[in-house]
Amino acid sequence: MIRCKVYRQGREVVVAACDQDLVGQELRDGKLRLKVTEAFYGTDSVSSQDLVQQLRVCTIANLVGHRVVALAMEQGLIAESNVLWIGGVPHAQLATL
Repeated sequence: MIRCKVYRQGREVVVAACDQDLVGQELRDGKLRLKVTEAFYGTDSVSSQDLVQQLRVCTIANLVGHRVVALAMEQGLIAESNVLWIGGVPHAQLATL
């Protein structure tokens, strides 16, 4: 399952999405730390199709997890070279200009 929360501020649409099993974890790799919180990534579970729809209209996205990042890569939204690994978990961000 995928957790997803959408934030809207003016013209900006921010999508925060993660693999559901990561919620509550803190990922670490050296000085890098990422807390995967329910407060940021939300409580709503969405399908892969729903996430793709949100990613196609967002201006910014924050993605964490194997499933979520792989889905964005399959859709051509994220390049593999732009994926950051934190504690063995992929993390990527996208922004449209």
